Amino acid sequence: MTLFYWSVLLVVGVVLFDCCSSKATMDQMAKTSAMMRTVCMGKNKANEDLIDGLGRGEFVDIKELKCYANCVLEMMQAMKKGKIVADSAIKQIDLLIPTEIAVPTMKAFDGCRDSANGIKNPCDAAYALLKCLHAKNPKYFFA
Repeated sequence: MTLFYWSVLLVVGVVLFDCCSSKATMDQMAKTSAMMRTVCMGKNKANEDLIDGLGRGEFVDIKELKCYANCVLEMMQAMKKGKIVADSAIKQIDLLIPTEIAVPTMKAFDGCRDSANGIKNPCDAAYALLKCLHAKNPKYFFA
């Protein structure tokens, strides 16, 4: 699973939470993830094979992929203007994602909250966060 996958879940979850106040299902996460992926791929011209590689821990150092990561993380409200917004991300994860995935994902975000410190470029900062999240939570890493 990829960071992008649960990112999409967060977006869907926010909508669902507003109307139903319940956690998203895996199917809802998948649909939201696909939407975010499509938007961010188109916006940043990122190669789909390279995006798929992120879920396997393959972090190719190219601008389009880094900016794709930034797009997804900003859509999740986990980053804003190159800064990690860990508390916001953790709160959304807790509210929206199924518990078995949420707990390790929240721990990973907490452990990665400083991973982009000192990085000025928003795309580079997002990529640093993505790499950290994968290292801390490879089982439930979504991209």
